[in-house]
Amino acid sequence: MNTLNRRSVLLAGLGAAGAGLLAACSDAPRAAGPTLLSPSAPAVATAEEKRRRAGGKERRVRLTATAGTVDLGADKTVRTWSFDGQLPGKEIRLTAGDTLVADLANHLPTSTSVHWHGLALRNDMDGVPPVTQRAVAPGGSFSYRFLTDTPGTYWFHPHVGVQLDRGLYGPLIVEDPHEPLGYDDEWVVVLDDWLDGVTGTPDQALATLRRGMGGSPSHGDKGHDAKDHGGGDNKGAHGGMDGMSGMSGMGGDMDMGDKGSGMDGMSGMDMDDPFMLMGATSKLLGGDAGDVKYPHYLVNGRVPAAPATYRGKPGRKLRLRIINAGGDTAFRVALGGHRLTVTHTDGYPVEHQPADALLLGPGERYDAVVTLDDGVFPLVAVAEGKGAAGLALVRTGSGDAPSADVRPKELNGRIPTAASLRAADEVRLKPRTPDVTHRIELTGSMAKYDWALNGRPFDMNHADAHPYAVESGQRVRLQYRNTTDMWHPMHVHGHTPQLGASGPRKDTVIVLPGATVTCDFDADNPGRWLLHCHNAYHGESGMMGLVGYRG
Repeated sequence: MNTLNRRSVLLAGLGAAGAGLLAACSDAPRAAGPTLLSPSAPAVATAEEKRRRAGGKERRVRLTATAGTVDLGADKTVRTWSFDGQLPGKEIRLTAGDTLVADLANHLPTSTSVHWHGLALRNDMDGVPPVTQRAVAPGGSFSYRFLTDTPGTYWFHPHVGVQLDRGLYGPLIVEDPHEPLGYDDEWVVVLDDWLDGVTGTPDQALATLRRGMGGSPSHGDKGHDAKDHGGGDNKGAHGGMDGMSGMSGMGGDMDMGDKGSGMDGMSGMDMDDPFMLMGATSKLLGGDAGDVKYPHYLVNGRVPAAPATYRGKPGRKLRLRIINAGGDTAFRVALGGHRLTVTHTDGYPVEHQPADALLLGPGERYDAVVTLDDGVFPLVAVAEGKGAAGLALVRTGSGDAPSADVRPKELNGRIPTAASLRAADEVRLKPRTPDVTHRIELTGSMAKYDWALNGRPFDMNHADAHPYAVESGQRVRLQYRNTTDMWHPMHVHGHTPQLGASGPRKDTVIVLPGATVTCDFDADNPGRWLLHCHNAYHGESGMMGLVGYRG
């Protein structure tokens, strides 16, 4: 039996009222604050017409959210929720300038939505109930329609409760009609941590985590504690206007040598609790590696004993599009016997850098090219600090497949961090003094599981009570300061900020414990946009906020 949280029940009620957009989100009573544009405001449509020009084709897809069985391989079949019974969901691919029309049919027992992660699109299509639309009720439907003007590697998933930690996700690839990158073929690689239908459901895992380390509920029936909890000291915080210190890898490339950074870090785990993970540690992540115990780690929906396989030819240049669709896990990824060249992160090009391995937090994407050797090679995605990994294979010739527990030496080599990357010239923001700076403290602790921003847990139904207000045309600075003992992958909707003066453009950025990370964006996409930790359990427990354009 699936356990539904209070918010899911509320959203189901909203969805039953109709599947159309909210006519005006600002009509609901709220605490005194700035008047914000609603997703349906004329300014949203006007900005859409000015910024995005339809010049391509209309690409229509149907997404049917269903409950059923999914095969993970090696005789492991699970009951879960997915799009059309596939894991990952069927890839959506189109060209920049095309219009995507995605018809969602909800056959689930509860309300749902689709969020288009990383895309700067019109606000009323962002898929965040009840902020930008009404939730799609069981038996209901909704059509998402928007222009895609930015090439890159993106993905889609629900934005209701912890549904993204089921099977409701898939890759979204927007091709560049004038692609400058030279390669022969490409492979989309989707990483995931999996518990649904094995040890329970994500909702049950969230309920367990909300009891905190003390073992009793500390959040009330909303899962939130209204107190201001710091969750850690500030000794490790780093200032600096470039905002790069404290990124994954602590400001530069990591060479792991033979240490492995906690790859076997499961000491102290509570073996009796099916959901709560104890003792997982990683130097790359600044200590605690994660909260949730997963029985499986998947690459393209398959367990290591039955790996997905890419078949190619030696000497050809392969583009990897790697997506971390996990709920709580950072993955360290390497292709045995090969060195990668990083070309993009979160959809945007960077100056090319060599890499032996890559580290991706939930929501992050990295593109890399590699020239393939002759043979059979493991693509390994280590669940950082959790003592397990996902596996896929690259086969370009004859030979036996490596064992499911293979760990190539490249995992312990050079790992370029976001802090060490530099945006490509064509996407780098022009230098400009910020017009507004929002200082955002990441607060909370595992002890009480009271994750929040600035000590204030987010209430989705009163999202605009305490917004991070901006105005169209402003250069906006977000300054994340992590006061907790946990790393957080912070994601902002509707925009792709730049790290520091010349760092990469990223919509999802890892902020390590005790660190400060600064990023800027131009306010050119009006509406109401969620900002949150993309650890599904941290975000749903309150580590969210709203970037709202003033009306």
